[in-house]
Amino acid sequence: MSIARRSSRRHAPTAAIMLALAVPGTAAAQSEDTDPARTARTLDSVTVTGSRIKRTDVETALPITIIQKQEIEAQGITSAEQLLQFLNISGNGSDNLVAQVGVGSDEMRGNNGVSGANLRGQGADATLVLLNGRRVATHGLRGQAVDLNSIPFAAIDRVEVLRDGASAVYGTDAIGGVINFITRSDYRGVTVNAGFDVTHDGGGDIYNANILGGVGDISTDRWNVWGTLNWKKNEILTGSDRDFATTFQPNRGLSPDTRGTPFATVTNSAGGIITGSLPDPAGGGNQSFINPLDLPGGPGCEAGGDLMGPYEHLMWGVASAKYACAWDYPAARVMQQPLESVQAMGRATFGIGDGHLFYIEGMKSRVKSNRQFESQQITSGTTGSLNPSTWYPLNDITRDTYNEVYEAIRGFFYPGSAALSSVGNLVYGNRIPYRWRCEACGPREVLTTTTAWRLLAGMEGDIGSWNYDLGLSRASSRGESTLGNGYYFTTEFQRALGSGHINPFIMPGEQQSEQGMDLLRAASAAGVKLYGGESTVTTLDASFAGGLGWTLWGGEVQLATGIELRREEFGFAGKLEGEAATRAIYQAPFDVNNDQPDVGRDIKALYVEAYAPVHETLELTLAVRHDDYDTFGGTTNPKYSFKWQPFDALAFRGAYSTGFKAPEFTKLYGGRLEGEYTGLDLADPALCPGGVPNSSVPGCEFINRPGQVFGGNINLQPEESEQRSLGVVYAPTDTFNISLDWWEIERLNTIRAPDINMLRDFYHLFADRWIRNPDGSLDHLDRTFANTGGTLTSGVELDANLRGELGGGAWQVNLNGSYIDNFQQRVLLEMPYGDNEVGRYVRFFNLPLKWKHTLNFGYVKGHWAHTLTQVYRHGYKDELPVSMVRGTWTPPDWNPDVDRYITYNYGVTWTGLESTKITFVVRNLLNTDPPFTAHQNDFASGAAWEARIGDPRGRSYGLIVEHRFE
Repeated sequence: MSIARRSSRRHAPTAAIMLALAVPGTAAAQSEDTDPARTARTLDSVTVTGSRIKRTDVETALPITIIQKQEIEAQGITSAEQLLQFLNISGNGSDNLVAQVGVGSDEMRGNNGVSGANLRGQGADATLVLLNGRRVATHGLRGQAVDLNSIPFAAIDRVEVLRDGASAVYGTDAIGGVINFITRSDYRGVTVNAGFDVTHDGGGDIYNANILGGVGDISTDRWNVWGTLNWKKNEILTGSDRDFATTFQPNRGLSPDTRGTPFATVTNSAGGIITGSLPDPAGGGNQSFINPLDLPGGPGCEAGGDLMGPYEHLMWGVASAKYACAWDYPAARVMQQPLESVQAMGRATFGIGDGHLFYIEGMKSRVKSNRQFESQQITSGTTGSLNPSTWYPLNDITRDTYNEVYEAIRGFFYPGSAALSSVGNLVYGNRIPYRWRCEACGPREVLTTTTAWRLLAGMEGDIGSWNYDLGLSRASSRGESTLGNGYYFTTEFQRALGSGHINPFIMPGEQQSEQGMDLLRAASAAGVKLYGGESTVTTLDASFAGGLGWTLWGGEVQLATGIELRREEFGFAGKLEGEAATRAIYQAPFDVNNDQPDVGRDIKALYVEAYAPVHETLELTLAVRHDDYDTFGGTTNPKYSFKWQPFDALAFRGAYSTGFKAPEFTKLYGGRLEGEYTGLDLADPALCPGGVPNSSVPGCEFINRPGQVFGGNINLQPEESEQRSLGVVYAPTDTFNISLDWWEIERLNTIRAPDINMLRDFYHLFADRWIRNPDGSLDHLDRTFANTGGTLTSGVELDANLRGELGGGAWQVNLNGSYIDNFQQRVLLEMPYGDNEVGRYVRFFNLPLKWKHTLNFGYVKGHWAHTLTQVYRHGYKDELPVSMVRGTWTPPDWNPDVDRYITYNYGVTWTGLESTKITFVVRNLLNTDPPFTAHQNDFASGAAWEARIGDPRGRSYGLIVEHRFE
């Protein structure tokens, strides 16, 4: 691929894609009269995702997976997100609602309620999502990826997944592959459908209903109009609903790193009851964080509530917190975000003359999500929002509780001293600073409403031996987030805390006073707008395809060519409005610095595709596309592919292509975002080579909450990629076929916010991103977006099918698997690639599992169709606990291996009633829990389980009833 800066050179739009072998991603459960083994078919010329040239064969040069509607329904799948999680080609990234339940890093705040498609682990921003072969708008809050929740799934007829790069056809984003959701072209009659998917253990239930109706016959009436309306609701699933979600497992290397607890931990801020620190009568050094429940003779941390336990000071290396308690904040998080969506779509098609169709298509969706976080942690400080005026006072309201807390501490640390007396570093009468989880404040909520739509008008038909397709479309996605419960106006919140009516030292079963709750209600900031944004894309495209009139030894040479004119726009409103502009809100995740006026860019593209049947056994295809951006310039991307079929039962195929991904608007123009790094695994590499904390080495003390700055970079250039693939298809009989496809993707000039490990491990390259004060101390880390090095990923995909007859019915076995052989990263293009990370824990991004597969058995007889599916996810090496990274403590039961994850699903479909179909599905038949992992929960969702792989819902029962009215 060649990229030129803006000059007189021009760009080219959507280029053509190559066709591919259609392989089933799931085992189809179909009635006997539609079984392909029993019914002869005559194939029409069709266009498949990846090519503009119509052909009758489906075995072509590129690997494509075609998933029909009946296959989707047989698995009880009711949404695009569920479908992507089922596919083995999908990566294991934080692209779904389950993996986005934490507060998240600052640069990812705008992902509220978004589900993305991630093919081959390249990320949702490098996977192109199409609806009927054309683009839809990316999500309005970040503008990085299409939200799968906006796809009108009830209207889907099939899904085509191109398992290869496609910038030579579609332009930007098609690095990991292309997912094309294809709806019906026409429909007559009325079909209603309703269903549910409820869990065995409670929580996380899913409900859906839709109606589809259409009138008119294209062949006789010369017109058809159809429309569909779909409703779907995901109910909340919390960590407390599942026993496996607990991080109090220190012997295995996992424990929550917080001293903020529902029964507060007393701290030693200057001016509080503890001045300095208190000498430990039991030995072990001075203590600064003390929870009365954990003192010898006390009831124990567990008495403070279901999610409380002792703070593991050895694991976290905080010797002064020997008597602190912890709270299982990862288990307090939501496992499945509550979400409700309404989707509508319609299409009107009119025949004009002989062989021409004019069509209008409209789609609209509204998705409401509630991204819910654990309750606020109140950490007293000497300045700022939680200054001494907010600490727990001694007055007539608080006296009993105050004295009880004070006496518990005095009695242990200074035995024999007088009751309620100041002694040593303990001062009676001073306010009590603390770390506290305010459960009475309620869980924090960010409510997001996303409205997406697309309007398309087009015309297609034949002119002589050539066909054409013209389209004009405009698509939009607008998102807006507001605060729900759990956030408070700072001034009123300060008054409430400092009044004494709010008690941070209450036990389970006790309640805050009514006066205290009134103060919290009066301080609530629920309903305040956080931010909003809109992404739009306007496209004019035209494609033409047909024969050139001259033939080679294998047939006529075909050509497709076309143009695309596209306007992309994005705007983000992050500035404070209304009450938020005049009244501060405590810890509200505003995005003020990302506020930006509307920005846009124009893209012009030209593509051409040639299909050359060199011989009856050999086909060559060449596609090339040139895209011209009015910002960074032009990029030209070719694709070369072949299919060689020496005899009917055997075919070889291969391809080489280049690709690109234009930088998103938020990465170009995003403002400055400030935050803190909360990990305990960072030392200053300028003073401590390697940057790994070690308190016994001078200069290697860990850096406590260093500042971080995120933001855009207007100098970003596009990412580039090279894709290679080579495959073989073997089908010796009508009852057996197998395909193997090797692939490799190399991404160059990747755009990312450099992570902590990168800045630390390669300090000699990134010293300028450690922003220092005049005295040399660290001020903050610069993590703004940059073009960095690249990644190299390769693997093999397998699909095998065997079918036959038994007992008067038809059976089919399908094995579909994905093997990742290599995943390497390099920091800069000038550097070599690092170690192969396949099978090892990777933070934030894709978790590269070595092997994934689905093994399906389907059996059809009469009105019954059965499907049994095994879903397999290979194990991997876990993340090391902080204490092992530092070399200070090894958990006695530490196991570096995360176990494999295997679940079984069963589905049965019955069509014994005329025009009625009933499908019953049991997911996770054995109710298998996700495997244990000790990953650090400050940087990942999932309390002792991996949200990028596991399904926390457990066993569930789904029922779908469909009836058609003619």
